[in-house]
Amino acid sequence: MTSKKKILIIEDEPHIVLGLTDALEFEGFSVVSAGTGNAGVQLARQEKPQAILLDLMLPDTNGFKVCEELRRWDAFIPIIILTARGQELDKIRGLDAGADDYVTKPFSVGELIARMRAIFRRTTRGPGDPTPEIFSIGQAKINMTTHTVARGSKSSPLSFYEVELLRLLYERVGQPVSREEILQKVWGVEGSPTNRTVDNFIVKLRKKVEKSPDKPQHILTVYGHGYKLAP
Repeated sequence: MTSKKKILIIEDEPHIVLGLTDALEFEGFSVVSAGTGNAGVQLARQEKPQAILLDLMLPDTNGFKVCEELRRWDAFIPIIILTARGQELDKIRGLDAGADDYVTKPFSVGELIARMRAIFRRTTRGPGDPTPEIFSIGQAKINMTTHTVARGSKSSPLSFYEVELLRLLYERVGQPVSREEILQKVWGVEGSPTNRTVDNFIVKLRKKVEKSPDKPQHILTVYGHGYKLAP
């Protein structure tokens, strides 16, 4: 019997915790929760969840600091930020703090469940995975096992979604991949004209992979469609 995937919710609003817990448990996940950032970090170390849902507005500290602490504890665990803030800069700051993704309140529970399923679908790959453990993009060397990218003497960590986005582009090297397909295969959600998730992650990846991120040579935009990889 397959053990349930455990999800940690760090959120101080009881009705949100209750709603998420009911929905996730109904879908077959195991759930633990904490109402403060410090308790959440401690619970993460004790319970060792497979994914974390993290609110940005917490009573004892802000979610950005909690995210940084969680990322120091575990470089690979998927972290999704829950936030009522709609500003793009807050979302970017959350990604820079180590989050893998963000969902803006009020959010669709169905979409969040789809994202969680996509995470675990991508993390349970079989031996037929066509992506090599290590491959190069220009001068950058990508290590899919350690979640790192090295260019020259500099090494940078890759988040869960950055790894999966690179994996998909590598599997289709030289071919345009639409934003809609990326969202569906990596995030498990349907595309929409206002969804900037893929674009935000491309910006982050270019900073780590490209010699000149503002003039990319490898992670290329296919205007009106999506992106393609030219290693």
